[in-house]
Amino acid sequence: MFESKYNKLLTVILVIVVLAIIGLLAYLGFSFFSEKADTDDAAAFVDNYNFDDNEPEENNPEEPENPDEDNPLEQTGEEGGTGGSSSTSKKTYKGYTVNGTMKIPKIGFSYPVLERVTKSSIETSVAILYGAGLNQVGNTVIIGHNYRNGQFFSNNKKLTNGDKIYITDYEGNQKTYVIYNKFETTPEDTSFYQRDTNGKAEITLSTCTDDSSARLIIFAREE
Repeated sequence: MFESKYNKLLTVILVIVVLAIIGLLAYLGFSFFSEKADTDDAAAFVDNYNFDDNEPEENNPEEPENPDEDNPLEQTGEEGGTGGSSSTSKKTYKGYTVNGTMKIPKIGFSYPVLERVTKSSIETSVAILYGAGLNQVGNTVIIGHNYRNGQFFSNNKKLTNGDKIYITDYEGNQKTYVIYNKFETTPEDTSFYQRDTNGKAEITLSTCTDDSSARLIIFAREE
């Protein structure tokens, strides 16, 4: 009698464990394919970026009509990434205004650069936090999440001095940037936003470290 109840209990536990494993595998599989689909969508957008068509794309109906209204990070002055021009001449990606595109071959990065930072925009791609815009003289700060899964700036830690970054702005101008500095700092540090670029265009890539305790910063200047 006791042995029968014990066997039934083991069977129930085994069924629960099997179901949990199946659920976990299903979740991991869904996450993987969802992340891959998002990455492929971004790469396809970059590859098909058409600078002759100045008509903005229709917003994704699932996105807010005006995504910038949910901007908890918006600040006065240049911060927030104005891009220096009206958004009516720029394309959109999933409802967000695009200032251009960025490719980093070493890490397989290919994403549109959104014009403004909002909570939801940086869950969609990388975005301009500070500066006049892509390929403009001065420093432009671009931020992106590190989800530690290959998306956005997750692989920035693999970049080193001398690696190249290719940027095309919304007017079709293309520039090559070369990384010359990489360091970690506190999340509150903004001292490097305004810096002398000797009349050249520079970009700063900013993301969190893998443990989220600091910010990983990369400087690159136009070649």
